[in-house]
Amino acid sequence: MSDDREYESSRSLIAERFRGYLPVVVDIECGGFNAKTDAILEIGAVILGMDEYGTLAEEQSYFHRIKPFEGSNIEDAALKFTGIDPWHPLRVARSEHEVFQELFRIIRKAMKANHCKRAVLVAHNAHFDHGFINAATERQELKRNPFHPFSSFDTATLSGLAYGQTVLARACEAAGINFDSREAHSARYDAEKTAELFCGIVNRWRDMGGWPPY
Repeated sequence: MSDDREYESSRSLIAERFRGYLPVVVDIECGGFNAKTDAILEIGAVILGMDEYGTLAEEQSYFHRIKPFEGSNIEDAALKFTGIDPWHPLRVARSEHEVFQELFRIIRKAMKANHCKRAVLVAHNAHFDHGFINAATERQELKRNPFHPFSSFDTATLSGLAYGQTVLARACEAAGINFDSREAHSARYDAEKTAELFCGIVNRWRDMGGWPPY
């Protein structure tokens, strides 16, 4: 087998592992809990890849601050929790439309490279982030959302099974992953830690003989 064919074969392992879906870890920081009305303020995403040994790892990361969409709601309690100041004069932010359009393009490119037919969301309490992604897609009339509309991997559930912990910081601690609470509630940091946690659980399952099933 040529080097090119070996590379192509290894790149398709992730499609085989996740039934044709490319896992993309996402964390969203926002102005409240209502996906329809509350502003998205930050998004972090980590696209995962798999080597020839079936080891899952971070392949590409994306982060951007987002301008609140017109008429959006922002709760003071949410800002106190995240520490985000949406109106800081030095805050470099782009429109929701621009940020999601660019992220979707990057994900679709990674899907093609990994021979995947669709992306699947990975997040901590995934239903929350999934709701905001779907709401932004509808609000901005974006085409070709790469994510499956409702399926996802929830690391809160997975870490509850693997480590007996459902809070991200405690799950990382149980998994032996460094977690700095001062950096938490940044979309970039939380997405990276969620990716590390998810990869650790998947790779641990592989090492225990869970995949491939032979």
